Amino acid sequence: MKRAFNLYKKLDWPLIITYLVLVLIGWISVFASVYDEEHAHILDLSQRYGMQFIWIVTSMVIAILILFVVNPKLYNVTAWALYFLSLLLLFAVIFVGVEVNGSKSWFMIGPFRFQPAELAKITTSLALATMMSAYNFKLKQFSSLLKVGLTILVPMALIIMEKETGSALVFASFIFVLYREGLSGWILMFGILAISLFVLTLAFSPFVSIIVLFALSVIAAALFSRRFIQGVLTLAISLPILIFSPLLGEVKLLSFASGLNNVEWLAIAISPFFIYYLFKTIKERSLYLRYILISFIAALLLIFSVQFFFEEVLQDHQRARIENLLGVTEDLQGAGYNVHQSKIAIGSGGIVGKGFLKGTQTKFNFVPEQSTDFIFCTIGEEWGFIGSVGLIGLFIFLIIRILTLAEKQKDTFSRIYGYSLASVLFLHFFINIGMTIGIMPVIGIPLPFISYGGSSLWAFTIFLFIFIRLDLERWR
Repeated sequence: MKRAFNLYKKLDWPLIITYLVLVLIGWISVFASVYDEEHAHILDLSQRYGMQFIWIVTSMVIAILILFVVNPKLYNVTAWALYFLSLLLLFAVIFVGVEVNGSKSWFMIGPFRFQPAELAKITTSLALATMMSAYNFKLKQFSSLLKVGLTILVPMALIIMEKETGSALVFASFIFVLYREGLSGWILMFGILAISLFVLTLAFSPFVSIIVLFALSVIAAALFSRRFIQGVLTLAISLPILIFSPLLGEVKLLSFASGLNNVEWLAIAISPFFIYYLFKTIKERSLYLRYILISFIAALLLIFSVQFFFEEVLQDHQRARIENLLGVTEDLQGAGYNVHQSKIAIGSGGIVGKGFLKGTQTKFNFVPEQSTDFIFCTIGEEWGFIGSVGLIGLFIFLIIRILTLAEKQKDTFSRIYGYSLASVLFLHFFINIGMTIGIMPVIGIPLPFISYGGSSLWAFTIFLFIFIRLDLERWR
């Protein structure tokens, strides 16, 4: 008994205290965001702040059970069973779930709603930790990488089918876990390049994206072959030709092809350069040039698929919000209204804020979804720059603390799970705050421990306290 007591004294109290502070800030912020003078008591169960208290209490119970009752060895043993159960729930909710804001991703159980996507983040983390901690697992093997990819992509695909693109995007955070466990930095770089080309294509056009892609490919070829002067000369000659290639349609000798669009003229202009590099790759048998050509072709396919993804996968309101963010359209009364009002609220808070329950943007409900997706603007308006920086500091401390403890773990399973937790928290934190200040598209994901909602608070509590309990095992 004494030995067990001494062990539990080793609980990571900085993490637990940070969690409690964040939850308390969340409760107060929910109270401020939907405050009603006729229901002024913070424990009024008819209001969201009263219900949030219920979620907090039940979350504390869940945390205690995880710390003191559940055997931590069960997580490794049951990881795959829990993973497939979450997939079953993700599939079932498509058919029997209730629709909320255009997304059919919620189960309704009496007065309560449950979102299986929140559970899937935990079970996918457990499944990855179990798979990648196996004795014979080697991430650099194609078969292992394929298994890991499918483990992440299957729940993502199901969540996208629910039209819950924001939650699906969070699963991309697992790329950081794979990078820590030995995934080539090139894959991470290609991921960043793919995102950049996607945004560039939406913000401007495929024509601009292809020119940028070509320039990057020539630079990469010059760096790997160490022929810098040749690369500079190639760009000096090729870029003007590519940029002004649509003017070829005005040449009389080419009038028979005057019906071609800008991208088609660009393809004609780029062909000689492509053939040159292809011939050079075959002649020199250069592995690097081969990879650059393959990457170039793959990136072209991505550029030409952007429009399909944008039109067919994203919902109308998501497309409108992204276009508004990128400056393609400006609709301050429609798609851009939430972000515009959110920035007004945060900016009006100044250095020290307007004070608790004194935010005018908050009080008069100018910002929709202020207790959930836009909870951060309540903090910005009422507590100002200092309060906002303080909250961001708490999240940064939480994430760094988790990463520090993950590196101290004696077993691979706990380390991978810790990195998964930190990665998911970071992406939620970054995207949610980013969309309230207008640097990220509004995709509807909550701020962990702060936003109103039982599913989110329970899920992140389970996610965090499983790691705290796993961390305790290294003291045995």
